[in-house]
Amino acid sequence: MDLLWLLLVGLIAGWLASMIVGGPFGLLGDIIVGIIGSYIGGWLFGRMGWSAGGGTLGTIIVATVGAIVLLLLIRLFNSARWRR
Repeated sequence: MDLLWLLLVGLIAGWLASMIVGGPFGLLGDIIVGIIGSYIGGWLFGRMGWSAGGGTLGTIIVATVGAIVLLLLIRLFNSARWRR
C-alpha cells in the first residue's frame, strides 16, 4: 500500500509541476519527477524550517514544490548545454 501511495502522490505532484513549469515527460516521467521532487521538497522544507501541515495535502504541496525545483534545474542545465 505504501508503494501505491508513493506512486499516486508522485503522479499528482509531477503532473502539477509539469502544468506549472512545463515538461514533456509523460505519465511515467511525471511519476518519477514527483517522487524525486518529494525528496527534494522534504529536504528543502526541512532545511528552511517550513511546514506545509500534515496529511495528504501537505505531502502533495511539499512534493509539488520539490518537483517544480527539479524541473527548473533540468531546464537550466538543458539550456546551458544547448548554448555551448
